[in-house]
Amino acid sequence: METILFTGIQATGKSTFYKQYFADTHIRINLDMLKTRHRENILLNACIEAKQRFVVDNTNPTVAVRHKYIEMATAAEFKIIGYYFQSKIQEAIKRNSTRSGKACIPEKGIRAAYAKLQIPTFSEGFDVLYYVTINENNTFTINQWSKKQS
Repeated sequence: METILFTGIQATGKSTFYKQYFADTHIRINLDMLKTRHRENILLNACIEAKQRFVVDNTNPTVAVRHKYIEMATAAEFKIIGYYFQSKIQEAIKRNSTRSGKACIPEKGIRAAYAKLQIPTFSEGFDVLYYVTINENNTFTINQWSKKQS
């Protein structure tokens, strides 16, 4: 049983990363699709109850936001893995500008997420943490954090 939490501002590659690495093995919990916290909670509870691996593909910018998922997953004895997506604001704004429709986030939304962003740490309850950077061709570099870095 495994819970994966993504952390990073918009347009840092989180959803693309999910599709490349976890779409065949983990349920995706994502507010862009589910639209409300109520729907998110229904799916989250179903995954916990069914012992189903899942990825929380939201910005999850703060310790407080991540706490809910970590607390539930810990109580259900899930392994908790975090992926922090390098959040360089100017690069994210540039990537976002290539999006269209609802996928294009207002710049003030990206800046607001960046302003409250707290890098995850092992002390929150993560068993494993990774640092992810997106490359120009939508490939990723993934580095595992040691507990000494946190």
